[in-house]
Amino acid sequence: MLPTITPDTLDLPPGTQVKYPASLVEYEQLLDRLGDRATPRVRFRDGHIILMAPLPEHGNQTDMLSDLVKVLLRQTHQDWQGFNVITLKKTGIPGVEPDACFYIQNRQAILGKSRIDLDHDPPPDLAIETDLTSITRIQDYVLLAVPEVWIYKARELKIYRFEAEQYTEVERSPLFPDIPVKALLPTYVQRAWAVGSSVALREFEQALSI
Repeated sequence: MLPTITPDTLDLPPGTQVKYPASLVEYEQLLDRLGDRATPRVRFRDGHIILMAPLPEHGNQTDMLSDLVKVLLRQTHQDWQGFNVITLKKTGIPGVEPDACFYIQNRQAILGKSRIDLDHDPPPDLAIETDLTSITRIQDYVLLAVPEVWIYKARELKIYRFEAEQYTEVERSPLFPDIPVKALLPTYVQRAWAVGSSVALREFEQALSI
């Protein structure tokens, strides 16, 4: 099945990635046109628009990671407001579309808002990217200053912390300093694929309570 891209139709088969030259203005016009559609995913990079249609496995991994984070937040008694695919953007610079993000320390600032505008609102405290058919560049987040970014790829979780105007890979999550999330979460993401999300989540909760 081939992609269909016309002025009125934007249809990409799962796993497809399309890249074409464009200006930042054209990118912003496309974002306005797509609105809150979850697919395709849109990135603007190096003078090109990149459209990506995730595979089902991508969605499964993202959902599981989000659910695991919610377990961790409950376990550590932290309140949150979560979002699935959302465009994080400031005027005049390309945005990013994390697979999931969480407002935790900044939760009160965005409660009740139907749209997040980083010209006025703080960035989420945590953004999560699942790279299955796409490649996330942590540099894309620098101008948005998201405090913590997780990138899950090939059964490995990388944790980046924003400090001194740049991202540094760290071994422990500052949000969960006493829990080895880098080692734990990939195990349970893969476990969910094998036995189902609900079973894997119960096992994760039991492991944390020991």
